Amino acid sequence: MRPLLALLVLLAPQTTLAETCRDDMFENTAFTLCEVTAADDLRLFHSGAEGIYSSFTAVNDALGAAGQELGFAMNAGMYHRDLSPVGLYIGDGVEISGLVTRKGPGNFGLLPNGVFCWDDSFRVIESRAFKRDAPACRFATQSGPMLVIGGKLHPKLLPESDSEYIRNGVGVSSDGSRAVFAISDQPVTFHRFARLFRDHLGLRDALYFDGNISRLYAPELGRHDGGFPMGPIVGTVVPRG
Repeated sequence: MRPLLALLVLLAPQTTLAETCRDDMFENTAFTLCEVTAADDLRLFHSGAEGIYSSFTAVNDALGAAGQELGFAMNAGMYHRDLSPVGLYIGDGVEISGLVTRKGPGNFGLLPNGVFCWDDSFRVIESRAFKRDAPACRFATQSGPMLVIGGKLHPKLLPESDSEYIRNGVGVSSDGSRAVFAISDQPVTFHRFARLFRDHLGLRDALYFDGNISRLYAPELGRHDGGFPMGPIVGTVVPRG
């Protein structure tokens, strides 16, 4: 490589999380969005050698031993009091919690619920379809309710609802090449949150992760939300800076 060309390569701007996570507005409501592609190293985290991680800091500490760290992260599904996942959880090809398809209480049981699954591409799949089709997933987390199903809003998400919480979830592109994670920065209804994915982001399938306890780690935005211990965590892994 010629010296001048080598210098230009070294000085070229590098892709950073500042370009992955961004602030956005939809219907006068503030959101933070983090977008990843199939080329990114996206993983699920729950437990390690020292037990359940329960925090972004603990995940970062574990990754540090390999010279890595989180690029961004958020809570990735509901969990029991002991922080074990509610429903399906597959971490790096190992299933530690099974799929749940029956009706139940709370948001998780508001069928249809769904699974966020990925290997070479991203998918959000309704839980009973997931059971029928048994797709291969390196990572998978189940939550509920579904927000958008094939371009249609979950039928039980009511536009007149006055139930507002901080909420987070994920939507995927039709070709499976992109996943967009969203967290509301102020309380929002389910209906508006679902329409963020469908109408604002143009995503035909989206899944709710949780509300009220929803948290985000996005260091390039100066964001490291604290709070109660978490169960499943989803995040990108990057070289430690």
